[in-house]
Amino acid sequence: AYGAGAVSGGCFNPAVAIGIDMASVTQGFGWCLFYVICEAVGAAAAAVLFKLVRPDEFGGERGEAAFLASEFLGTFMLVLTVGLNVLGKSPAGAYSIAASLMCMIYALGDVSGAHFNPAVTLAIFLSGRCADLDVAKAVKYMIAQLLGATAAGQLYSAIHKGDSFPLGPGAKFGWTEVSIAETVFTFVLCFVVLSVAVSGSTKAPTMFGLAIGACVTVGGNAIGAISGGSLNPAVSWGIAASRCPPAAHTASAYALFEFIGAAAAAGIFTVTHAVDHAAGSREAKAEA
Repeated sequence: AYGAGAVSGGCFNPAVAIGIDMASVTQGFGWCLFYVICEAVGAAAAAVLFKLVRPDEFGGERGEAAFLASEFLGTFMLVLTVGLNVLGKSPAGAYSIAASLMCMIYALGDVSGAHFNPAVTLAIFLSGRCADLDVAKAVKYMIAQLLGATAAGQLYSAIHKGDSFPLGPGAKFGWTEVSIAETVFTFVLCFVVLSVAVSGSTKAPTMFGLAIGACVTVGGNAIGAISGGSLNPAVSWGIAASRCPPAAHTASAYALFEFIGAAAAAGIFTVTHAVDHAAGSREAKAEA
């Protein structure tokens, strides 16, 4: 509702659309029919994509295509929410964006791991705690995330009739402040992901999505005025790609800061969660 509310009112439900149109019938009637059609198309698209990312539930096998589609879709929804909130001047952008991320994590976490962020993918890879995330798979994840971000950037700009917004330091701030802000809060996000979704000792099986989403709320509110609070190279690229010409140099600088934060998170995590390795050794000895 915060993301698309400024565009359509954010009904997302034929009953809501019809109810509002009936309540204001003296001012005209008929828009609800268009809304119902759009919502039906959205529902059909959701069903198709659900089958695409979960083919095993329909007699198929879940493979790489499902994983990459999951990363594309989750990143797409995240970046689309970012763009619509900013262009719609949402009063609660950080909360809306965090909620979008949380929802997609719970929806797709058991499919691809729900990274939706090249920095998160890098942090998990560097942590060495995910055996099936090799270099090739990590690169493919990042490509899928960047493609999803690009598509979302183009879409939110099209929805707002070609309008977009720049990526860069906020008023009264410079690149030094941006580098510190993006590095530190990307570190927070990646460290929390590793702690609640990857670690065998501190994993939070139920609340992991809420904890990760909360990092976006914290970062968005804390450094939004400084750097925009991207915390994600895919978000940075999606914003840059929505511009004409794309601000690739700015997105690259943001990505560098965010990757540094991710690498730092993986390094600190290796130290603070060394207990995971100790627990694994004990289990191996017990089995032997």
